[in-house]
Amino acid sequence: MTKSRFPAISLFCACMLIAATFQLAAQKNVDAAIAEVLPGTLKKHREFVSLPNIASDKEGILKNYEWVKKELEQQKFSVKMLESSTLPLMLAERTVSKKAKTILFYLHIDGQPVNAANWDQEDPFTPVLKQLDSQGNWSAIDWKNLDGAIDPEWRIFGRAAADDKAPIMMMLTAVELLDKAKTKLGVNIKIILDPQEEAGSEAFLSTLDQYKADYAADYMIIMDGPAHPTNEPTLTFGCRGNATYSITTYGPKLPQHSGHYGNYVPNPIFTLSHLLASMKDQNGKVLVDGYYDGIEMTPAVKALLSQVPDDNDDIRKGLVIHEAEKVGNNYQEALQYPSLNVRHIDTSWKGPGLKTIIPEQVTAYIDVRLVAETDGGEQLEKIKKHIEKQGFLVLDRAPTDDERLSNQKIVTFKTNGFVNAFRTDMEAPIGQKLRAAITKEFGTPPVSIRTMGGTVPIIPAINTLGIPAIIVPMVNMDNNQHNPNENIRIGNISQGIKMCMTILTMELN
Repeated sequence: MTKSRFPAISLFCACMLIAATFQLAAQKNVDAAIAEVLPGTLKKHREFVSLPNIASDKEGILKNYEWVKKELEQQKFSVKMLESSTLPLMLAERTVSKKAKTILFYLHIDGQPVNAANWDQEDPFTPVLKQLDSQGNWSAIDWKNLDGAIDPEWRIFGRAAADDKAPIMMMLTAVELLDKAKTKLGVNIKIILDPQEEAGSEAFLSTLDQYKADYAADYMIIMDGPAHPTNEPTLTFGCRGNATYSITTYGPKLPQHSGHYGNYVPNPIFTLSHLLASMKDQNGKVLVDGYYDGIEMTPAVKALLSQVPDDNDDIRKGLVIHEAEKVGNNYQEALQYPSLNVRHIDTSWKGPGLKTIIPEQVTAYIDVRLVAETDGGEQLEKIKKHIEKQGFLVLDRAPTDDERLSNQKIVTFKTNGFVNAFRTDMEAPIGQKLRAAITKEFGTPPVSIRTMGGTVPIIPAINTLGIPAIIVPMVNMDNNQHNPNENIRIGNISQGIKMCMTILTMELN
């Protein structure tokens, strides 16, 4: 007689149910613990955001360092200051064991400059708690509301409330909760606090050779930038680089009256317009030879990109554009290619009002977003060769009178340097571990983004240190980053604390 397999199947199902029940209970315990300390975290966050932190204000940055140092030392971190070419950097360390893997967490302590007149509050460094009213406006509410039931949709408005003080608070609270629960950390922690990220990270980048041993780690996690618009846990495996240049075309030696010389003196704006039009077609694709070399949109890559829960129609409507360019089939695909963007056009006339003149010159300022397959120097050289193919004499300086008389088409081409992109393989061990840990803790896989559109200034550090890096963004996408009325959604703070706890308890091998 054949034995039935049903009892074994029933036992397996029962075990799975028990495991799921325990996991759900564990998640609820973590959520309850976060909810318990959340009012205190938000009050500390308010105190922290009240400290002005513009990179140009050294005394302000030092006061921010003092505040964070006190918090870190209370949580058993050793803290030291590293001298740089400009402002010092803070490095905090907490070691679990020599056998454990080390994660270098990158955060920055500075914020963007402010123009208080453009903010909907008296002082950008006096945080305001707000809720959305029935008219769809953000209205201030009393901070005493934090002593009652906290709505995750409330927001705290203030400079650096999101970028980047919120992630710092998330990390501090996560360590506090794990210590309180006597939960052993799974990794050694190094935290670098950059004082000039919003000003180009000169301090950090100047120290890479001198303090390479201090920064040594197995992995690097960058806690900056916004999560996916769904506010689901997000992992970003790379970001685009950036190269900038300018091109100037020339007309008469001096501005000329358009009445006297219209139809006679060539206008450099039209010369520039024809040149720019030669670089892109009407669908937005760059026409420069070899611009997209090395980029393969394989079925495997497309499958990875399709997992990102974007609604391309919503994106289009949010931007209020009739249709997107055709470089990629959707938003995520578009980010896998280098871009070419005219960011500003400037004529020689700088005074108020308009004048009926033919300008003597016009300059277009252009940026090129780079991807992992493209090198900034090579892309700029391709663009320069394209301009030469259009019949232009290409110079790196202003032309002489003789050059202007003997050449119909002249361009001054000036480059301003570049930062190449970085991208970590989405199937790298650190990526697999992070996805598995987050999926287990949150019940659903994180949104995994291959490449984000923007550029972080510390890409040279990633490439120099040779550490596999992943960006773990945790603040809300609509936080008005770098703009007036910057804010952080309270629900993102709670979720960010949980994300940090998940990362800190991973067992890496």
